[in-house]
Formats: sequence, C-alpha cells, structure tokens
Amino acid sequence: MTKEPRLRFTDEERADPAMEKPIRKADKAAAKADKAQAKIPKKQIRQKTVDPETGKVTTKLVLEDKKKPPSKLSHAVRDTPANAALGKVHKEIRETEQDNVGVESAHKSEEAAETGARLVREGYRSHKLKPYRKAAQAEQKLEKANVNALYQKSLRENPQLASNPISRWQQKQAIKKEYAAAKRAGQAAGNTASAAQKTGKAAKTVKEKAQQAGAFIMRHKKGFLIAGAIFLLVCMLLNTMSSCSMMAQSIGSVVSGTTYPSDDPELVAVEADYAAKEAALQAEIDNIESSHPGYDEYRYDLDMIGHDPHELAAYLSAVLQGYTRQSAQAELERVFDAQYELTLTEEVEIRYRTETSTDPVTGETTTEEVPYEYYILNVKLTSKPISSVASELLTPEQLEMYQVYRQTLGNKPLIFGGGSPDMSNSEDLTGVVFVNGTRPGNQAVVDIAKSQVGNVGGQPYWSWYGFNSRVEWCACFVSWCYGQMGLSEPRFAACQSQGIPWFQSHGQWGGRDYANIAPGDAIFFDWDLDGSADHVGLVVGTDGSRVYTVEGNSGDACKIKSYSLSYECIKGYGLMNW
Repeated sequence: MTKEPRLRFTDEERADPAMEKPIRKADKAAAKADKAQAKIPKKQIRQKTVDPETGKVTTKLVLEDKKKPPSKLSHAVRDTPANAALGKVHKEIRETEQDNVGVESAHKSEEAAETGARLVREGYRSHKLKPYRKAAQAEQKLEKANVNALYQKSLRENPQLASNPISRWQQKQAIKKEYAAAKRAGQAAGNTASAAQKTGKAAKTVKEKAQQAGAFIMRHKKGFLIAGAIFLLVCMLLNTMSSCSMMAQSIGSVVSGTTYPSDDPELVAVEADYAAKEAALQAEIDNIESSHPGYDEYRYDLDMIGHDPHELAAYLSAVLQGYTRQSAQAELERVFDAQYELTLTEEVEIRYRTETSTDPVTGETTTEEVPYEYYILNVKLTSKPISSVASELLTPEQLEMYQVYRQTLGNKPLIFGGGSPDMSNSEDLTGVVFVNGTRPGNQAVVDIAKSQVGNVGGQPYWSWYGFNSRVEWCACFVSWCYGQMGLSEPRFAACQSQGIPWFQSHGQWGGRDYANIAPGDAIFFDWDLDGSADHVGLVVGTDGSRVYTVEGNSGDACKIKSYSLSYECIKGYGLMNW
C-alpha cells in the first residue's frame, strides 16, 4: 500500500497561529492513515535463526505487511476458464431443456445456486479488500492535508502573495505538482521523510514564479486578452522555437482557468433572474402600507437593494462551474436569502390625547388626558454585498476561485454592461448647436453629469451606490446623476438586466430610431450587437445628425462623446419624464 510522506514541522511553525490549523489537520490525517495502515492484514512467515555457538536452529513466526491487496486482475483471469466452461454447458442444456420441463427446472435451480455462490465469493472478496480501501482513502486525505500545510507555509514565508488571488491559485497548483513529484522520488528511494523535505523545498521555489505571473496579470488586467491574442500570433510565426510554444500554452491555461465557464446567454439570463428577485423585493416594500393596512404609523429602516453582477457570476462559477439558467435557481435562492432579510415588527405604544367634556347640568367644561393604543409597523431590511455572502458560504477552495473570477471579471468585463473600451479623449462641445424636440428633458441633470468630466476610476459613484470596491461603473454613474436630483429611481448597476427593464416596465423606452430624445435621457449601447446592452450614458442633446453624451467608465473615465444618430451600436433610450 502506497504511503504518503509524514511531514515534520518546527516548533516555530507550530507556534504560528496561521499554521496551527493546517498542521493540526496534517497531523490528524497522518494519525488516521497510520491507523488504517495498521489494520491491513499481516501474513505469517517462518524465519530461521542459527545459534553460532551451538549450531542450534530456531524457527519462529513473524508478521509481515501484505504490500498489495489480492489482485483483481488475477482473480478475474483465474475464474475466466471456469466461467466460460459453465457458460458453454448451460448453453447446451438450454438447447434441450425445452423438451423436458423437469430438466429445465433443475437447470434453473443449478443456475441459481451458482449465482448465489458467485455472490458469496464476491462478498467475501469485498470484505477482504475493505482495509485496503480504508487505507487508500486515508492516504488521499493525508495528501490533501499535506499540500494545504505546505501551501500555508509558503504564504507564511511570503506574505505578499496573500494579496493576489491569482498568485495564490497558481502557487497552490504548482505545489500540488511539486508535491507529487517529490513524493514519487521519495518512494523510489524508500524514504518518506526525504520526500517531505523535497516537497518543502519545492514549495519554496514556487513563490517567485507564482508571484511574477500574478503580478503580470494584475498589471495588464484590462488588456490581457488583447495581449494574449497578439502573443499567440507571434508564437505561431515563431513556431520553430519550442520555448515560445510552451509560454503560449501557459498563458492560454491561465486565461481559460480565469474565464467564466458558462455560456454568455446563460450568464445574462441568470443575472436577469436575480435582478427580478430584487425588483420583487422592492415592490413588496413599496406596497407595505396597502398590504398591511390599519397602522397609525409605518417606520422604515432600509438597506440598499442591489448587487454587482460580476460578484454574482463569480460566486456561481466558483460553486457550480458551468451553469445554466435552470441549474442555477437553487443557488440563486440560497444567495438571495443570505443577502437580504426583511422583517416586519408590530409595536404598540400607549399615548394620550386631550378630550374635552361639558357637564349638561352646570355647563362646566373639563379636560382630561385619555390613554389610547398607537399602532406602529416597523419595516426593516438588512442587506449585505455578495462578497460578504461568499466569505460565509464558500469553502476555502471555492473562495479562492471566487476571488480569481472577481479579479479578472471572468475575462468578460462588458458581459453585464460594464462600460466603454474607448480610450480616446473627451470631446469639446464648443460650437455645437442643439436642436430641441418637443420633450423638454432636464438640463440640470446634464449639468451635474458634465461637471464630473475628467473623473477617473468612478469611486464617488460606485461607493455611493453601495459597493466597497471598484465595479464596472457606467450604470452607477447614471444612477448617481439621477440621485443628485433627488430621484430614488431609476437606480441600477447593470444595463441589460436592471436598467433597460426599469424603463420598459414604466413605459419609458425608445428604440435606436427614436427621434424625440431629450437632455437627461439614458442612452444604451450594444458594442458587439449580440442583443445585450454593454454600456450606458446620459444624453446631452442632438444637433440633428449626432447625439452627444456624458458617459461614466468610458475608458475608466467620465467623458463627453458623440455618435451618429444611426450608429448601429445604439440599442435604445431610457426616456426620463419629469
């Protein structure tokens, strides 16, 4: 039975709080593996010893481990001739048994007896193999615990890697490979302690490669796919160089391992389902006073309703890998229940009102304070970001993958309406003559938007929305501008699944050919013409042939842009009616 290395840890490592848990798990797994190994049956062999002085021969029995379980292959080969012979006999009997009912009955009884005997043999064999199975399972668990301990040791020696989830993920994969190689080397030499030492040294050599690869990806996150495509093209031109081919395979592996595994339509459909749940929750809160009538007062304590679509996609990808709209529903419910909690609490206060009464005989008027019950319904909504939900519900391995997807945005940053890749400068409106339509629009919200031109990174807008780290913020910018006008809605963080449905459900939607646009309208774009909105901005106005906009997250900045009114990537307009 193959045995895993038993790792050794120094007193300093055992005293480190960060190493305490993985070391304890490794020690516990090693103890269980040793216990399982001890239950493997022993075989007795006779060992003779000769006394050199007297020449007397002494024989004694000693126990020796059975290194391998009874071979399943040899068992099958041994039984094959007998099974074949029995099969041939039964075939001949069947050819004649139709003429004799008694023979047929006896033959079936014989077959039943043989089947029963075979089942007994197989059951006996399974019972004999049980300790070997238990030992193998224990060794597998020990291997996992050892790899995790070495990984935590590497992070302890290189704390800078802990801030980069991609580096951590790559490092752990590399440690697994080095561990397997070191284990094989140790077994060939028959020294498990040596294998453990080699694995520890191998773990130390991983850190630099993982750190460099993770840092490279983080520095070039936005242009990673473009750079990868160019790099692959160069590699094809230089395919005579084997090193180039190997590097291309490495980068391709990183890209595929950090990309959302689900199809784009399924990602968008699941995001829309979650947004619909949030819309239903908002509608329930809006209708509290009609669904729960009769209270003297309604008190509201409400957290934000909303989420980052990429956080949801990263969570589902870490848990379900490739998912569909149907397969994701149960996990959507689980996330939603963990993110939102709506509670209604009735409160009764004893209050007093002044009542005046007049004595009908004397005509004297008196006043008194009369108690009465005052009914209050407290409506409280608590919510938290999906990032907090992920840290509560995901396993450590799933949380690592979640963080990788969050860092790379699944290599699909615009899938939910993330922004514009346009890196050109903001345009100048000097000399533009706007043509007014019949709808007045709202110039004040346009002025607010124009005042933000030049902002880079969008921190005021995504933090106002409620996110604690940067998201693709074009929709947050539009919502922020509306919010500065005192409007509580529309409020959306995703274009296709949240923004467009709001305008359409309120009868405030116009297609690409809508002619009567006005300042303050939202303008949605579909860059790849796949039917899903990728970006949103605010309409400044039109000169009759072009539409002028203010957009957040246009090349990660607030800019003024313009497009032909017939530009095919304009998906439509959200019409603001004040």
